[in-house]
Amino acid sequence: MGGFTRLLHSGQPDDLMDEVPTYVAQPLPESVVAHEYYPVLNRPYALLQWVQQANIPEEYVLMSEPDHIFLQPIPNFMQRDDRPAAFPFFYIEPHKDENLPTVAKFVPGHTITKADAETIAPIGNSPTFLSMKQMRELMPIWHNMSVEIFKDKEANQKWGWVQEMYAFTISLYVIGVRHVDLILHLMAQPPWDSKMTMGHNKSYYICHYTYGNDYSEDGRHTPGKYGFWRFDKRTYIKPPPRHLGDPPEKMQNDMVRALIGHINEATENIPCWDAYYKTGRISKCDEKVPNSTYLAAKQRHR
Repeated sequence: MGGFTRLLHSGQPDDLMDEVPTYVAQPLPESVVAHEYYPVLNRPYALLQWVQQANIPEEYVLMSEPDHIFLQPIPNFMQRDDRPAAFPFFYIEPHKDENLPTVAKFVPGHTITKADAETIAPIGNSPTFLSMKQMRELMPIWHNMSVEIFKDKEANQKWGWVQEMYAFTISLYVIGVRHVDLILHLMAQPPWDSKMTMGHNKSYYICHYTYGNDYSEDGRHTPGKYGFWRFDKRTYIKPPPRHLGDPPEKMQNDMVRALIGHINEATENIPCWDAYYKTGRISKCDEKVPNSTYLAAKQRHR
């Protein structure tokens, strides 16, 4: 694996093009299916365009998302026979009895046994490692299946927001993948994961800040209730300010504390962040950030 590539689904370049190498994909046309309320359908269509049109020298790809913070360098977990590797999600359950009839609609022959369904991995497309050969084979099937599931009233209602994840893992099954290495310590999801390591001192590689984090003044977790201190990505439609407030001193959640620390470290090191926070647009300024690693990192990952 080499550097980073951002997939932009808007169809138009934006002001972040110079920050990270970017592939501009066209959004899925509404003429294919009206999906304004489910923009996730743009994802498989964007990845399909990327593998068909981009020049990709790497043999392997890690698909990741904007709300992933890399905590340490990530090795290629595809170590055996090009077997995909991914983080498992507890809510992706194709083998459950209530899901079998729905899964069967989208596999060859429109039938599947429980034993076969148990070989469908509990994953989505991210964070997931695939070879480029697998990407090129899988992307057309995943795109088409995502649209089919979206159009199927019963599947759409049953799988809701994660239907595209079901489409991904069922598509892997369709192309013959029966084994995916599930890497539990690939990703932590605070506040539910509170330590920097899981069992046997395996350090997490990614922090996924998808959930809200609420704590009382004395550091108690208050799920479902706005806390005295809170961090939720949904608060920030525009960029966050520098120096997000520290969690309560008595809070016993190392991963939440690391999350805030990494965000603060990034915003502190990126020149002109205050202007970006105010306007939501990249602008030039004369701010000098002593000892910043930003420019070197930006160049290294091109």
